[in-house]
Amino acid sequence: MAKYIVRRLLQTIPVLIGVTILVFSLMHLIPGDAAQIMAGEAATEESVEQIREKLGLNKPLHIQYFNYVSNALQGDLGNSVRSGRPVLDEIKHRFWVTAELAIYATILAVFIGLIAGIVSAVRHYTWADVTIMIVALFGLSMPNFWLGLVLIQWFAVGGDYLPEFLKMRPSGWGDSWRQILLPVICLGTSGAAIIARMTRASMLEVIDQDYIRTARAKGLSERVVTYRHALKNALIPVITVVGLEFGAFLGGAVITETIFAINGMGRLTIDAIRQRDFPIVQGTVLIISLLFVFVNMLVDISYRMLNKRIDLN
Repeated sequence: MAKYIVRRLLQTIPVLIGVTILVFSLMHLIPGDAAQIMAGEAATEESVEQIREKLGLNKPLHIQYFNYVSNALQGDLGNSVRSGRPVLDEIKHRFWVTAELAIYATILAVFIGLIAGIVSAVRHYTWADVTIMIVALFGLSMPNFWLGLVLIQWFAVGGDYLPEFLKMRPSGWGDSWRQILLPVICLGTSGAAIIARMTRASMLEVIDQDYIRTARAKGLSERVVTYRHALKNALIPVITVVGLEFGAFLGGAVITETIFAINGMGRLTIDAIRQRDFPIVQGTVLIISLLFVFVNMLVDISYRMLNKRIDLN
C-alpha cells in the first residue's frame, strides 16, 4: 500500500504541471492586453505599465511561468489587483464555506443515492424501481440555476403556506440550518441522481454473480446478502462517481453560491471575473483543481480498503 501511495503521488506530478500550465495560460489566452483589461479602458499608459510591471507581464513567458510556479510552491499566488491583498488571504476566508457546501452536498447525494439505488436494484422492474429511476431522471435534467430559483420560490419567498419553523432563508450561509438546507439540496440533487443510477447498475451486476447465489443457498437472510456481500463489491464504481461528484460540486458551487448569495470561492471567482481581477481567478481555479486531483487520489487508494483482492502493486 505504501509503495502504491508513493507511486500515485509521483503520477500526480505531470497532472499538477498540466494544471499549472492551464491556470497560468488563463491570463494570456484572453484577447487583448491583460494589463490593459485589468486597468480599464480609460486607464493611462502609465497605469497599464505599472500593472504589467507588478504582475511581471513584461518578461518572457517561460520566465513568467517559472516565477509563477516557484511562488505558488511557496504559498504566494500573487496579490489581488483590486484590493491589493494576497490572493491566498482572499481565498482562505471563502474556502471553508465552499468546502462545507460541497461536503454537505456530497453527504446528501451519497445518502439519498445509495438508498434509492439499493431499493431500485433489490426491487428491480417493480413500480418502486420505475418510480425511483423516473425521479432520478428528473434530478439529472434539472439545471442548478433553475432548481435553486424554484426552491427559493417554494420554501422562502413564496412559502407563506408553510409553518414558520419550516420557512427557509434564501441567502447567506452558516447561521442556521434554514440557510444551509436549500443550497445543499440545489447542489446535491444531480449528484444523488447519478449515484442512484450507478448504484442500481452496479448492484444488478453483482447480485447475479455466483457467490451471491451461494450466499442465498447457505440460508443467509436477504439483508445480509444485500449489505454484507453485494453492496460492498458494488461500491467500487460508486466510490469513483462520488469522488468525481465531489470535484464537480466544488466547481458547481459557482452557480449555487451566486443564486443563494453565499460568500464562497465560487462567488469570489465570479466577482473577480467581473472586476477583471485575474490573479484571483487564477488562484481559485488552481486551488479547486488541486483539490480535485487530491480527491481522485484518495478514491484510488480507497479501492484497496473496499476489496482486498485488488492489486495495487
